Amino acid sequence: MNETYFREVEERFAELLEGYETKNKIDQELFKMEMDNLSIYGYGVKGFMLSMIESALDLSQNKVSPNVLWEILDLGKDMISKPVELLDGVVEVLEELKGKYRLIVLTKGDLLDQERKLEKSGLSKYFNHVEVLSDKKEHNYAILLNHLNISISEFLMIGNSLKSDVVPILNLGGKAVHVPFHTTWAHEMVSNEAEVNGHLTLNSLQDILKYL
Repeated sequence: MNETYFREVEERFAELLEGYETKNKIDQELFKMEMDNLSIYGYGVKGFMLSMIESALDLSQNKVSPNVLWEILDLGKDMISKPVELLDGVVEVLEELKGKYRLIVLTKGDLLDQERKLEKSGLSKYFNHVEVLSDKKEHNYAILLNHLNISISEFLMIGNSLKSDVVPILNLGGKAVHVPFHTTWAHEMVSNEAEVNGHLTLNSLQDILKYL
């Protein structure tokens, strides 16, 4: 999971801008900038990097030094080159499921970045199809499933985000499994998890083998 890398970079970004604002304010303004830019840059490291640069200029009233801007760029490049850390048991699960089910990767973000991560992971051999979506909303899933000729009644989504992986599929009438990760981006949180029903929550990915 690369979500941890985002949180680490946010911490460093706050350190770089500490001469202009408090950490809490910096965190808030960066998140707001990311949300404002989603429709322009989409999801992924590159959009995150551009949002950090814009936030640095705003928070410093254009006084931030070129050296800080270069470090922000380097932080983004370093994130892109980071190794992919697999969840415990992912290879075991894929080995067991391959050949029994049609396995699909559904992710969102920058196409080049996502393709690079999948290649680094060494997991591409397990999947029948890979799709990088601009977003994970109901209409995105509906269009894709129709394109792949998959009935929603035959589709099971497994993911770590209630907002992106679980709720849209449940709303379409499908089945979903939530495997929580210890770090979740604020944008991927739902306002009231207790109101999200009709899905299975597992403590680890390996537990899915008890049901499939």
